[in-house]
Amino acid sequence: MKKPVAEKKPKQKRSTKAGLAPGSLVYVGEVKTKKPVITLIEYTADSIEEKTMDSAAVATYKRPPKSKVWLNIHGLHDTQIIADVGAAFNLHPLVLEDILNTGQRPKVDVYDDYLYIVTRSFYYDKTENGLESEQISLVLGEHTVLTFQERPTGSFEPVRERLRSGRGNLRGAGPDYLAYALLDVIVDRYFIMLEQIGDDSEMLENVLLRKPTSAILHKIHRLKREIMELRRCVWPLREVLNGLIRNENKFFEANTLLYLRDVYDHTVHFIESLESIRDMLGGMLEIYLSSLSNRLNMELRALTVVAMLFMPATLIASIFGMNFNKMPWINHDNGFWWAIAIMAGVAFTMGLIFWRHQWLSRR
Repeated sequence: MKKPVAEKKPKQKRSTKAGLAPGSLVYVGEVKTKKPVITLIEYTADSIEEKTMDSAAVATYKRPPKSKVWLNIHGLHDTQIIADVGAAFNLHPLVLEDILNTGQRPKVDVYDDYLYIVTRSFYYDKTENGLESEQISLVLGEHTVLTFQERPTGSFEPVRERLRSGRGNLRGAGPDYLAYALLDVIVDRYFIMLEQIGDDSEMLENVLLRKPTSAILHKIHRLKREIMELRRCVWPLREVLNGLIRNENKFFEANTLLYLRDVYDHTVHFIESLESIRDMLGGMLEIYLSSLSNRLNMELRALTVVAMLFMPATLIASIFGMNFNKMPWINHDNGFWWAIAIMAGVAFTMGLIFWRHQWLSRR
């Protein structure tokens, strides 16, 4: 899916929050949408209603009886909207602060009436061999699921389609199953990105074996750095899912826990695959250094052979250049040509010996 074109704006620095009281609503991140979009889905086992809301409607929202609610927000730079959502759904100020602080690692915080889950979604740019990511915050309550995204990427569209069509048991199950479905979609997208990274790694390896260059080395280092960053961000997600599976606060039903274990297994598989690609990139660095060392050895060998071929000529020339009154062939008409012939003959003989011993080979 093509990523939406977003407006580039300066990134808010963490230093802007220095000295503020806990729970102060300051957006720390990069604004990626011109206007936040609030979508609300109210559904039961037999019906569904989907609509777009504004900030005023969110502030006065009341959940219909017997309905389950999924509220999603794209764009977090408008702190007033986040404050209105927090007031409407009784969220703790620290939760609202964490939603706006978009540089966090995956985690889960337990409150009396809801769970707050932080995870990250990643997008791989094949042209730049680089990663882009966004923080996704999820709040799971008794009848509600709230999701907060930095930009509209379409990540949750498959879940919306399942709700609209009524396929599976998504409508009939509780909000905990919807939370599982959203986490499952996020983890599934990891494998799409993993496949792209794997393809690029194999391509770099093929190019490296044919012609190692400094540009390839730069791409390998950049890809390895991105994988390390990806591993650093995804590793805590495994612990988050493990904590959800333990279900000490009973926010998930027993049937949903089986599906969460599957997401946990996928996360472990993803981390192991990352380790394999990282090892492959490490091997590629060793190949590059070995090829560089081999090329240097070949150049030094070539220079050594050339120097050795000229050494006999230098020796002969230095002998005939000594300042003695009587020297062999010094008064002979063809003395110069005989000396040149001896030099050429010795050089040819040495070159033949080098060739027979494969010292002139590129292997």
